[in-house]
Amino acid sequence: MTTLLLTGYEPFGEYETNPTSRLVEALDGTKTGEATVVGRELPVVFDDALPALRGYLEEHEPVAVLSTGLMPGRAVLTVERVGINVRDYDGVPDNTGAEPVDQPVDLEGPDAYFATLPVRELVEELQAVGVPARISNTAGTHLCNNILYATRHHIETNGLSIRSGFVHTPFSHEQVARRGTDDPSMQFETMRTGIETMLRYLATTHE
Repeated sequence: MTTLLLTGYEPFGEYETNPTSRLVEALDGTKTGEATVVGRELPVVFDDALPALRGYLEEHEPVAVLSTGLMPGRAVLTVERVGINVRDYDGVPDNTGAEPVDQPVDLEGPDAYFATLPVRELVEELQAVGVPARISNTAGTHLCNNILYATRHHIETNGLSIRSGFVHTPFSHEQVARRGTDDPSMQFETMRTGIETMLRYLATTHE
């Protein structure tokens, strides 16, 4: 049975909930085509996120990893094209209070890695089912970029045949309502439809 690994992040900073944590909980154990989805939450800790993900790779041996994270200010699902070899907390410490500035994700790694998921095709699949989406060329410098880059580096340096990439989500409508702001947001069920659509596409395209 083919396995797809879906990761999200725990709440962090001023955000009391994280839609990506809800997504991995909701989709863990579901089936899509011939594949089973393994949904797991990662810590918002620069030094702990990759070790946690490595453990999931070893345990479940997925054919693809779709990582997700919250990006306040974005209004649609954004499929990331590239991760860069930079850690910078950009004003938001991780959940241990770490505040890296201008640090590399990996001292021996290249400047950047492209995602190996079919970025444009995933966006087209999302748009075809009515989920607002676009390609993004910057994943920031926080934990989301960190796991996109670190996952690719781990896969490359260990000769693994696993495709990987990253998707940012907006706030959920419920989060914005609780915050009393007019931040961009998306209905949680729309996010879920989008993630399910991407996983279904990955389950049927193994190359």
